[in-house]
Amino acid sequence: MAEGGNSRRLAAEPYSQSANLTGATSISRTAFVSTYSPRQCGIATFTYDLATTVGEREIVALHPAGEPGPYPAEVRHRIRRDVQADYAYAAYALNDCGVNVVSLQHGQGIWGGEDGEFVLDFARALRVPMVVTLHEVPGQPTPAQRSILTELVDLAAATVVMSHSAAAEMARAYGVTPDRLDIVPHGVPHLPQVAADTIKPRLGLQGRAVVLSFGLMEPAKGCESVIEAMPEVIEAVPSACYVILGATEPNCLAREGDAYRAGLEGQVAALDLGQSVRFIDRFVGRVELGNWLEAADVIVTPYPNLDRTVAATLSYAMAAGKPIVSTPYAYALEMLSPEIGRLVPPGAPKEMAHAIVELLRDPALRASMGQRSYERSRGMVWWEVGSQYRRIFDRAALAAASMPHSRARRLTAVVA
Repeated sequence: MAEGGNSRRLAAEPYSQSANLTGATSISRTAFVSTYSPRQCGIATFTYDLATTVGEREIVALHPAGEPGPYPAEVRHRIRRDVQADYAYAAYALNDCGVNVVSLQHGQGIWGGEDGEFVLDFARALRVPMVVTLHEVPGQPTPAQRSILTELVDLAAATVVMSHSAAAEMARAYGVTPDRLDIVPHGVPHLPQVAADTIKPRLGLQGRAVVLSFGLMEPAKGCESVIEAMPEVIEAVPSACYVILGATEPNCLAREGDAYRAGLEGQVAALDLGQSVRFIDRFVGRVELGNWLEAADVIVTPYPNLDRTVAATLSYAMAAGKPIVSTPYAYALEMLSPEIGRLVPPGAPKEMAHAIVELLRDPALRASMGQRSYERSRGMVWWEVGSQYRRIFDRAALAAASMPHSRARRLTAVVA
């Protein structure tokens, strides 16, 4: 996809470990406003990982009432998601505590109010330059969602999206032109490349051909399509085992209970796949997740929503150096080439089975695709992503310092 305006090229810079080893930090003191680890939330994990790449920092933790932590020492402020007054109070606290820039994470479902509208109470009260990271860009927003997101971008000194497809969606659905956006990929851990068979025994998977899907479970994951494909996979590769790793997504669990997982388990029972499908029903930490990724032979992201413009699971699969089978959602189309993965239509179990079997039967092809996947991900490791964010934070803070009587809104065109 062609670049536009001041958009930063996705994963453009060469991989370099020196950025991490030199201990380079931002000149700005940064506050992060988001859900935060140890909350079991992808954005919380992202924020924790990003925050560790900057210098002096403090955290404003966003959490549902009744879930106050425990949090690490850097969490100095809290916002109860459904208490509207907390939002402006948190902004006032940041105005007076000496931070130079605020990094705000935006995703559907983490902010309080109708369609997350309380985030605007925080943004309107803030007098510190704000950098907004958009974890989702709904392709068919409601009028309220569109209004909230466009105002949030207007209030920001800079806005970060994680893919070119997200930038294109911002232009199409929200009227935000590319020159007002920075494109920075979703960060991933640095994982060593190891042979899957050396890791499988510690997970009880020795002798199995491992197909993995992972992340917080909800209907949007599409795991039922892989389960439907498994009888054909097992006929061709009897040792195949499909691992579904992850706890149920907390908001989904609150709304629907564990209905999605129960439906998957019922599907497994109906197809007599009890020996070939394994559920790991928990939120796993970084080290254990790394083990599961390393043990996989093939990673599948079978998401039915083809408008999806970012998927951390796909980025992590690439970081682990694995071949990938995926539905052709927007982010997968952007990131995967035939040398890295296979794309299959949603709701097509025969095509899904064929792609998985092709990879499981051909170790040389898996190795080649995994190597290319790994190489493509090097610009996405956290020290590279953190370096890009530090430049954006410093740019926003320096621009605000040069305009002391301004709220430093909409500075992208000024400082780029």
